[in-house]
This record gives sequence, structure tokens and C-alpha cells, in this order.
Amino acid sequence: MTDYEITPPPERLADRVQLRTAFSTERGEVPRFMVQLEYWLNDGWSEVVRYDHDQDAPGGHDVTEEGLHRDVYRDGEKYDTEEVSPPIPAKKAFNYAEEDLRENVERFIKRFVTWHGVKDRSDL
Repeated sequence: MTDYEITPPPERLADRVQLRTAFSTERGEVPRFMVQLEYWLNDGWSEVVRYDHDQDAPGGHDVTEEGLHRDVYRDGEKYDTEEVSPPIPAKKAFNYAEEDLRENVERFIKRFVTWHGVKDRSDL
């Protein structure tokens, strides 16, 4: 698990939907970040979609070399990885990830609740 210097409280986007962010900075650069959309399911927050970057972690993703990707979750497991961009500066990738999740929250949540058989979707 990556330790981040800055972990603000998650931002509630709807009744059962929140956006969680965490990141670290070093000399104006962003060596690691995580931006994650979550849904309250079965008495806990479940990952829906996650962007991440950690240039120093073994097996970590480096958006400056590999490009930005989006991890999609289903049943508590990573279900798919979607390529989003070619290599991109980490700060720009962090901003893009946050904007993408905000702009596409309904689409991502609709897919998630369909997969998980959630009946009440009134919170979108």
C-alpha cells in the first residue's frame, strides 16, 4: 500500500458515491497519486474506477513512461484496465483523472450498479 503525504477526506458526489484522492509532491512534481470513484455497497465503500501513478513502487505505474490508464473494478477485484493516454506529465494526469471521474460519474456508476444488481439507483 502506498503512503501519500496528502489524503483529504473523500468528497461525496451523491448519496452513495464518493471521490477519494491522495497524492504526494516532491519539489513541485507528483511522484505518486491515486484518484478513485467509490460506491457504498454491502456496508462498505467499494472501488468503481481508479487512476493511479507511483513512479518508485515495484510494479507501480509510471504515467510519464507508460501513459495514463483507468482500472475498472467489479466484485471487489480489478476487472479491466483501459488505456487513456500516451505518456503524460503526472500533474496533468492527476488533473485529468479527477476531471474524468467527475464528468463520467453517472456512466461509471450505472455500469457498476448494473453489474452488482443494485435496485435503487435514485442517488444518481
